[in-house]
Amino acid sequence: MISENPSGDAIGSAWALYFFLEQKNISPAIAMLNGFLPKFSFLPRPENILKQISSARDFVLSFDTTQNKITAVRSEEKANNFKVFITPENGAIDPKDFSFILAKFKYDLIIVLDCPDLEKLGKIYTENTELFFEVPVVNIDHQPDNENFGQINLVDVTASSVSEILAGVLENTDYQAVDKKIAGCLLAGIISATDSFQKKNTTPRALLTAATLMDKGADQQEIVRWLYKTQPLPVLKLWGRAMAKINSDEKAGLVWTTLAVTDFVQSRTTPENIPEILEKLEENYIEGKIFMLLYNDTPTSTIAAIKLTDLALMPRLALSLSGEIKKGVLEIKIPESNLEIVGETLAKKIKEMGV
Repeated sequence: MISENPSGDAIGSAWALYFFLEQKNISPAIAMLNGFLPKFSFLPRPENILKQISSARDFVLSFDTTQNKITAVRSEEKANNFKVFITPENGAIDPKDFSFILAKFKYDLIIVLDCPDLEKLGKIYTENTELFFEVPVVNIDHQPDNENFGQINLVDVTASSVSEILAGVLENTDYQAVDKKIAGCLLAGIISATDSFQKKNTTPRALLTAATLMDKGADQQEIVRWLYKTQPLPVLKLWGRAMAKINSDEKAGLVWTTLAVTDFVQSRTTPENIPEILEKLEENYIEGKIFMLLYNDTPTSTIAAIKLTDLALMPRLALSLSGEIKKGVLEIKIPESNLEIVGETLAKKIKEMGV
């Protein structure tokens, strides 16, 4: 399981673990609410990816047949009534000889990757909470705010990424089983988490792990090309227009820009491309913490799309600014069409909050 708004690190590590477990003749499934990130489409894709899981279990009628055998069972359904007919070998069934039990869940183990708390799994957790109480949970993460919610917690805050942690685990478990496919997924996760080894979390151990994975056949150049250099021309045009109007406050870690209707028209894009622009803002301003993009959704109103590097602060910001969180992006609708005025007003509010 990975969060409802997965990072590239979560994608790479989940894919790698899936393929490793398959090699061990284990039947894995990946549960993720919002699907995989398009820019990771170059990786080999696991077959069993679920957007929801079922915690339904069989309801079992158990009979003690020591004194009286069961010779036949049949069922009958009429309207809103379902009946089960059980025929004993002798006489009638003694009610004391049968009991009602719940069968076990079909899952034997839950592994949660790159997720500081279970709530980040979204509906996969909230709609299946009983599953997490009855099935053992392994929690693998590198984030310092991890709540150690698993029966087994492998949390290493000195690691660059979950992919780095998992690379060590898999190699220690079965070095030969880490093939080119698995190594490629892990390296993609590390490169994404370290911004191609440019972020401060790039440690000597991360570089050594990456080198080991490349020895296993992972293609660093291909991964970098897919993650950082393959942007459609319309998105690049929109990105250029966004950069031309950039505003920043280094002290607050706030970066924001605006896009007019003409920007979308002339670049042949739509507001659906906003998450890609926010992602590029985050990639290009390493010191930034808050990234905001404003555009007009109607002639009289503005949408502010905000992304935070610390997702844990998102609910607080959403509550204060009366916004709605959609796929990791906070959206706020303001009844004002002047983008600059809205931007300055929101920037001031965010700085006053001290997010």
